[in-house]
Amino acid sequence: MSGWEIIGLSASAVGAGAVNAVAGGGTLLTFPTLLAFGVSPITANATSTLALVIGTSGANFGNRRHIPAVRPWLRRFLPVSLIGGLIGSILLTCTSNKTFSHLVPFLILFATLLFVAQGAVNRMVTNTDDSAPHSAAAVKGAVLFQFAVSIYGGYFGAGAGILMLAALGFVGMRSIYEMNTLKTILGFLINVMAALWFILARLIDWPCAAVMTVGAVAGYFLGAHYSQRISQPGVRRIVTAIGFIISGATFCKEFIR
Repeated sequence: MSGWEIIGLSASAVGAGAVNAVAGGGTLLTFPTLLAFGVSPITANATSTLALVIGTSGANFGNRRHIPAVRPWLRRFLPVSLIGGLIGSILLTCTSNKTFSHLVPFLILFATLLFVAQGAVNRMVTNTDDSAPHSAAAVKGAVLFQFAVSIYGGYFGAGAGILMLAALGFVGMRSIYEMNTLKTILGFLINVMAALWFILARLIDWPCAAVMTVGAVAGYFLGAHYSQRISQPGVRRIVTAIGFIISGATFCKEFIR
């Protein structure tokens, strides 16, 4: 691994950790960086998943005081999240690098659009009517939706948290802090399942994962510490611009030849 590669991977991981601590969407930085340094698409996705799941696991510790309140919901969503994350990661290993490379532009564009929509989703769930009942059918629908989101999370993952946040607003959850806690725990567990499968499938580029894990840990703590001083709209605009630029570049690379 060259010095430039170490610098590039570290910088992207620091940025991803900080972005995840402030706004989410760190995969939009780490995954393309790995591709830029010649890592195959599937290995890049697996390596990014492992590095960020370790590097940003401190988010669960930061949300620990809200865990008792979300425990009933956690029991509903946990089984399908674990199963879905495993299914998604297995589907990735069944996909060829050629096929996945064709999907990458669409996945990055989809994740970027979800990232753009996050502000609207936050406002929508914050303004949920406290008196609105949540029926058993709505809860079952949310569980099925969570299963689908978990499969996507295990397969690629960027933007899965935004989908979860949108669903939770329709099943009676009213505190944005509790919703973020549940979303963070479920997302973490989905990525843990995926990372374990990627390790078993030998898809991890370990030197890259080691460098990026250190960077993600540093970035997460920097982002968490200075989050009150960082303009979240500014961070979101930068990540959104990066996402659209990378999506456009990958579309050109794959389809204009």
